[in-house]
Amino acid sequence: MRVLQDAWRYLTDAGSWTGDGGMLELLAQQLLLTAGALALALALGLPLALWLGHLGRGGFLAVNVSNIGRAIPTFALLALLVTADPWGWTGGYFPGTATLGPFGRGGAATLVALALFALPPIITNAYTAVREVPEDVRAAARGMGMSGGQVFRRAEWPLALPLVASGVRLALVQVWATATIAALVAGPGLGRVITDGFFRTQYGKGIAGAVVVAAVALVLELTAAWVQRAVTPPGAPGAPGSRAPGARTGESEPSAQAPTVDS
Repeated sequence: MRVLQDAWRYLTDAGSWTGDGGMLELLAQQLLLTAGALALALALGLPLALWLGHLGRGGFLAVNVSNIGRAIPTFALLALLVTADPWGWTGGYFPGTATLGPFGRGGAATLVALALFALPPIITNAYTAVREVPEDVRAAARGMGMSGGQVFRRAEWPLALPLVASGVRLALVQVWATATIAALVAGPGLGRVITDGFFRTQYGKGIAGAVVVAAVALVLELTAAWVQRAVTPPGAPGAPGSRAPGARTGESEPSAQAPTVDS
């Protein structure tokens, strides 16, 4: 009970939020770190996954690379990126603990680790979304004389968008929560409040930082859910009130299954 009281006092103390190293500054740093890592993951993974889904090839590679990415602990990856290169291939460090602009010390390593952590849900959802577009929709689009690019833009993309947005939403919340590990390499973000509090046995301070991280994660989840609903075309799979393709009135919708993967 004493720890919770200390956490409440820390959260309600204006001095905890303002000034150099205050929680407002650390909150902004972690938001920037999260946005940068998510943007990097989207730039790397989304076009590739959509292209493979449109072609109907490379599914085995896309899904299994994503599974491998889930299995690698983000902290272990970050530790490898900031420590010395044992083979000397990169001159000693890659990318090391050097400061990267507003991302702070170890910024490049943290960005890479978080971006790789965000790739699995983005790649898996985007590839699956395009592959699950009904084949008769593609056939109808081609029958109207559409090119491959037009089929993607006018038929596949609108139907795939809800599931793609779901993957981005999942990646956003996961990256935000995991970005606290930046503090382990003296990086930016609210993780510094948590680690400093527990290191100094000021447990109320550490719990206060964790509460802020959880609260912002909830806000990001609700905001992303609203955006997902806003970008979902009416009647598309995943839209409110829509039914899965082939579902009949009065029948329960089929449970989600893994897509057929084309080699």
